[in-house]
Parts: sequence; structure tokens; C-alpha cells
Amino acid sequence: MLSSTPIRPGSRPRTLAAAALLGLLAVFFLPAGPADASAPLRQHAAARGKFIGTALATGPLSNETQYRNIAATEFNQITAENAMKWDATEPNQGQFNFSGADTIVNFATQNNQQVHGHTLVWHNQTPGWVQGLGATAMRSAMQNHISQVVGRYADNAAVVSWDVVNEVFEENGNLRSSFWYNTLGQSYIADAFRYARAADPDARLCINDYNVEGINAKSTAMYNLVRSLREQNVPVDCVGFQSHLAIQYGFPSDLRQNLERFAALGVQVRITEVDIRMQMPRSSSKDTTQANYYRDVIQACLAVNACAGVTIWGFTDRHSWVPDTFSGEGAALIYDENYQQKPSYTAVHNALDGGTPSDTTPPTTPGTPVASNVTGSSATLTWSASTDSGGSGLAGYNVYREQGTTDPQLGQSSTNSINLTGLSADTQYQVYVRARDGAGNLSSPSSAVTFTTTGGGGPSGPCTATGTVQTQWGNGYVIQPVTVTNSGSSAINGWTVTFTLPAGHSVTGSWNATLTTSGQTVTAKSMGYNGNLGPSASTSFGFQVSRPNGNTQTVSGYTCASP
Repeated sequence: MLSSTPIRPGSRPRTLAAAALLGLLAVFFLPAGPADASAPLRQHAAARGKFIGTALATGPLSNETQYRNIAATEFNQITAENAMKWDATEPNQGQFNFSGADTIVNFATQNNQQVHGHTLVWHNQTPGWVQGLGATAMRSAMQNHISQVVGRYADNAAVVSWDVVNEVFEENGNLRSSFWYNTLGQSYIADAFRYARAADPDARLCINDYNVEGINAKSTAMYNLVRSLREQNVPVDCVGFQSHLAIQYGFPSDLRQNLERFAALGVQVRITEVDIRMQMPRSSSKDTTQANYYRDVIQACLAVNACAGVTIWGFTDRHSWVPDTFSGEGAALIYDENYQQKPSYTAVHNALDGGTPSDTTPPTTPGTPVASNVTGSSATLTWSASTDSGGSGLAGYNVYREQGTTDPQLGQSSTNSINLTGLSADTQYQVYVRARDGAGNLSSPSSAVTFTTTGGGGPSGPCTATGTVQTQWGNGYVIQPVTVTNSGSSAINGWTVTFTLPAGHSVTGSWNATLTTSGQTVTAKSMGYNGNLGPSASTSFGFQVSRPNGNTQTVSGYTCASP
């Protein structure tokens, strides 16, 4: 029976540096003494000999500081949400693109995290060129794809496991009638595992599916397949239970029993993609039920020695697949769309910590923040530290912008200072701080500091740009028109407008201009039909923006240049 720790015992060090990282990762996942009550999730999980993971998307990983910080701080295992799938890594036959996958692996390496590769052979997100191949060519393409993708990371100590085949069963337990099965028959499953083992002898190889959390026809078919494959010496090392749950359908009460029966086959088991959706809108009672579900998932894994850990499919409702897939449902993750911890976060924390904190005493109020190094998009704040006497310890600080309604959180810090980024140019901010302890208690708000960011500092030239808010709602707005005017004395051939998005805002659509986003800065370029403007002539474009619910900010800092 394979060890339940994510790093396989006896796996070969791939380089001296890799060996060092393997040793460091092993420290994270071997059972340790009790974690401090205020510690992040990953420290509590490591103390229990488990991982706590999340799926990451490359877009927000590149563009959102809070996303990166939480991903790095709270989790010791990550899965690429899409960047390692076939359509991302080999969109055209023999032409590989590892930019997104490398981004995930590099992030994990920098933050002492392990990577679970997802996924090699799946009926979805596989390019059409694969699906149209004959049997011989398809088997060859599968072998080459697995060899190239797994082989690329075979010497990387951070990449320790793979979903080799994904979702091979129908709900009734029959093998899915996918193009893989229809062209190659059932043998493609065993072949995929053998190809993966040849590409990386040390990686842990998994089969993964959904709606197999409880004991039912589908999970029993999975059980029988895994047993049969292992009897044939096919290298199936672990089984993944996706666990996309919903509070309106009930919790699979036999989850633990199901994990145990698979573990008895000699495989590692793991919860691979848990999220727990609800019918919108949210309510406190729904949040409580969801938190209980998350707690029960964690506790089921903790109770089974062969369960390596739990991966949450994302962590913030800002970036969740659920609303786009299940109409009228959402709020499935442990942070809300404003990166605020939900009751579900506390439930996961407490389950990993082994109990419910008894500390109900909040920390003392922080001192009034002082602003310095103010630019067009950033500012540094410092304040006098708080103290905590409740027993769970001071965990850090939340920083908020005062807006009179729901105050958005601008960031979190573990110390009594923070560098705020992604601010809007030429904008006044009133900011205050609240301390938090390990039990989740928040102090009273500090007094607020007021500061104004400097001008946009973008390109300038013989044109001007002025934007008008046409309409807005709780979590979005439309800017129409943005009027671009030639303010010079000669004609211009093309124009470029830049503006700044407030933190947490993102462009969701545009017209009459080509928009690109880098961080919080948006660049709008003229189209072929509206770039030529004579003196004093004008044209316009528009765009739509999403924002955190309750946030009332809009874009600012328009500048114009030609071209």
C-alpha cells in the first residue's frame, strides 16, 4: 500500500536543488506538532500530515495581488484549473505551449507548494484534431502527449502527481461513450497510465471523477475498475473524488466509508475539486449549511489514513466556474468575491485545527494609519500595532476603504504596515484598519487616514478623453461614451487612451476600441474606422466593468495620446 503522504517514499532526487525542495516539501506534509491557532490553513493541514490545496487560474494569478497572496499563504498544494489540459498544452498536433503550466509550477516552487497535474486524458477540452484521428493515430497522439507533458516536469520536484484519466464513467456506472472509448475501447485507460509511468517513474498517478463521493453505481464501477487495473499491474496509485457538492441535494453521509473501501485496494485517496454551491442569493442559514459541509469533507479525509488531503476548486467566489455552469447557483467557495473569509473558511480552519476556538475576545484597536509613498496607483500605510489577550493570538490586520455603505477590503497584512496597490489615480481615499485574531475576532475600526493619489501619469498628447458613467448596478457599470477629442491643430492618425480600474474591477466587454489590461491599467486603442480625427473632431467608445458587490467606485485617470 502506498504511503498516504503526497511525496512518495523513496522517490529519486531529480537534481541537488530538487532534492532540497523535496526535503522541504516533505517537512510540510509529514505529521508535526500542533499548529498555532492563528496559523494559515496549510500549517494546520501539515500538522495533520495532509495537504490543503486549491485550483488556480493563470489570469488572476498574474493580475490580482490578493489572489496571489492568499494562494501562497493558505495552501500547500495547487492544481492548474485549465493550464495543463490538452487544449492549453497541445492545441495543434505536435505544437506544445507550456507558458500557463510553467506559470503554475513556478508559483508553486516559489511558495514551497506541491503541484497536482490536471489532466492528461479527458473527453472535454481536447482539441478537435485529436477527436478526428483513427485508432492507431489517436493512440500514438495520446502516448506522445503524455510523454511530452509529464516528461517536461519529470525532473521538477514540485510536480508530484497527475490526473491521468478523468471522468470515464456515466452516472449509471457504464464507461462513458467518449471519442476515446469509441475509437480505442477500454484499453485506452490502462495505456494512459502505462505511458504516464514511463514518462515519470516517480509521479503518483490518479484516476478522477465526479459524483463518486458516496457509495452508488458510479463509484462502485470506479471501484471495480481500479481493482481490475491494479490486478493487471496497471500503475493506478490514487483515486480522486471531485466533490462538487450542493447544499440543496444533501451531504454524502457515506463519504468516509467510501474512501475507506478504496483505500483497502492499496491506493491513496484524495478530495480533488471540492466546492459547495447554493441557490442564490446567499443567506446566513445557507452559509451555515455550506460551512458544515466543508467541515464534514475535511473531517472525512482526516479520519482516513490513506487520504492525502483536500483540494478546493478555487478559493474565491470572484473566480468560480459555478455561476456560469449552474444557473441561479453560486457562492461555492471559502472566500467571497471581495476576498473576505466566509464561515466556510472558518469551518475548514477549525476542522484542520482540531476544534472550535473558544476565544471570543477581539484584539485592541489599531492606531490611526499614516500614509506615505503615495503614487497614482499605490500607497504605504503604517499604524501602531494591536494586542490580543483572548488566547488565539494576533493573526494580522484587514485594511478597508470607508465608503459609507459596504466598505471594501483593500488588503490584509500580517504586520502593522501594508503597501496598497491597484489604486485609482487622482482619487481620494479614506482608509481604516481592523485587527484580527486566530479565532476570527475583529477589533473595532481604527480612525481613518485620508490621502489622494497622484495623477494618472500615463501617455499624453494632442487629444483628450472623458468618460461618462451611463448606468451602474450593485456589481457592475457601463462607461458610455468615452469621448476622444483631437485637441491639437493638426489631424491625428490613431489614438490610445489609458485609464485605471479600481482594485477588484475587471472589464467584461467593450465596443469601438480594442482594450487590453495589465494589472489595473487598461489601454484602449482606436479601430481602423475611428482613428483619424481632424482638429477638434471627436469619436467615442464604451466598455462594461464588473466589480465587487456593494463597491461604488468607477474607473478614473483617463489620458490620451496619438497614436
